[in-house]
Amino acid sequence: MKTSNRKTKNEWMQSVYSPAAQTFPERKYNFKNLSDMEPEPIYTADDLKDWDAERDLGYPGEFPYTRGVQPSVYRGKLWTMRMFAGFGSAEQTNERFHALLGAGQTGLSTAFDLPTLMGYDSDHPFSKGEVGKCGVAVSSLADMEILFRGIDPTAVTTSMTINSPANAVWAMYIANAQKQGKDLGRVGGTIQNDILKEFIAQKEFIYPPSPSVKLVIDTFEWGPKVVPKWNFISVSGYHIREAGATGVQELAFTLADGFHYVEKALERGLDIDEFAPRISFFWDIHNDFFEEIAKLRAARRIWARQMRDRYGAKNPKSWMLRTHSQTAGVSLPAQQPLNNIARVAIQALAAVLGGTQSLHTDAFDEALALPTEEAATIALRTQQIIAYETGVAGVVDPLAGSYYVEKLTDDIEAAALGYIEQIRNMGGVEAGIDSGFFQLEMAEAAYRYQREVETGNRLVVGVNDFVQDAVEVPIQLIDPEVERIQEARLSQVRRERDPERASAALAALRDTAVTGANSMPAFLECAHAYVTLGEQMDVLKTVYGEYVEPVLV
Repeated sequence: MKTSNRKTKNEWMQSVYSPAAQTFPERKYNFKNLSDMEPEPIYTADDLKDWDAERDLGYPGEFPYTRGVQPSVYRGKLWTMRMFAGFGSAEQTNERFHALLGAGQTGLSTAFDLPTLMGYDSDHPFSKGEVGKCGVAVSSLADMEILFRGIDPTAVTTSMTINSPANAVWAMYIANAQKQGKDLGRVGGTIQNDILKEFIAQKEFIYPPSPSVKLVIDTFEWGPKVVPKWNFISVSGYHIREAGATGVQELAFTLADGFHYVEKALERGLDIDEFAPRISFFWDIHNDFFEEIAKLRAARRIWARQMRDRYGAKNPKSWMLRTHSQTAGVSLPAQQPLNNIARVAIQALAAVLGGTQSLHTDAFDEALALPTEEAATIALRTQQIIAYETGVAGVVDPLAGSYYVEKLTDDIEAAALGYIEQIRNMGGVEAGIDSGFFQLEMAEAAYRYQREVETGNRLVVGVNDFVQDAVEVPIQLIDPEVERIQEARLSQVRRERDPERASAALAALRDTAVTGANSMPAFLECAHAYVTLGEQMDVLKTVYGEYVEPVLV
């Protein structure tokens, strides 16, 4: 990129900017982005001397996919507007699903309560007080049938945020589709199923890393043959970022997880071009506008190059990084919650300019409680305003060629690749988990950020400046009666199911753990036999054991 008859950047800085800064000094402000990168005052073609547009940028829908994995991006199809929903009983969440679909949402995203996420039935003693609180309670196929009542699984794609019990919950969803007589070849959606990020960040694990990853690879092997339109994993940076990581750490650790799954699938003898096209990714979109745009562009480029050049994938669909994004819940303070509407809008715009294919926008009240229906609708309307009123969906990758965006994309890519190589050198992701590498890196980043906020070196509107008296907003409360409803339904399921079929299904599931066979057929039979989630997880504990996180000193 050359321009004739102009000053160089250094010449302009010395002759124009520096003298001006003497008269009008720079503000005493922390200009660093959230990955601790200091931007320069100006970017020019001089910053892209080693940049090659054909090699590093290309066209949308073509390698290395910096500009997006589809040629037309949003001119052809808008991103999927997928609001996260789930609370209380299956009946209550089903009602919210229908309300969101009626408001124009184009995909469902299911939040499960903590007992479900941890593999406990709603009537387990550990579940007391948590049933339906942070998501919907699902303990058996009976709950799944109610949850998706009146919703055609071939007409609406469904994302499910579930990890350790992912195989069992996915089997329940598939069993429900089968009971409706649906063609599984037309059923689409995503299970999160990213267990590595649980050990790194969210801590909702059950079994040790090795058997946990084995269960994930079972879905890689089984899914393309039985449910070919389903994304059987969403490798999730979101939770890594929410646990305190920087944007660069989120990018690096998430892609390292993705490569780890690829390597384990290859070790099993799977064809990379059969499973790789169904891998998807999930990113956190935080407040630093340009950093988030550059992060998504760098993610696509790293994945494409590594999948083609390191792992030998031949199918271009294996090179494409498919992206779901969510605005950053951790960035939405409880103080002055209405300000969060503006934060979410800016974050959502960054996700769109970064080329996300699916987007969830957080509700402004999420720091206080589960979103009310009004707050969830405002969050959805935010996406619709961006899509239909701003014009940004009319041009493919409109920021391409920006000196700053291209340089920042390069810098973030280089920093992430440095982390990825460091992880490989220490023996891979599981070795990094065992050593506490990820936890220590994120803890340091989180501590640095918090110190900046507490000292006023990083300004957060309404938190450490521009403070005012608290404003009350309506919040969503969960009726304790939900727990009684769940216990009654579980009792009925156990009473009315075929006990011999349930026992045989559990025995077959245990056999897969002992022999190493693919577990998905056994999970599917357990679903049809109305074996409960807790029963399935407990029988696997007898073979795999339970994971206890080591204490870092």
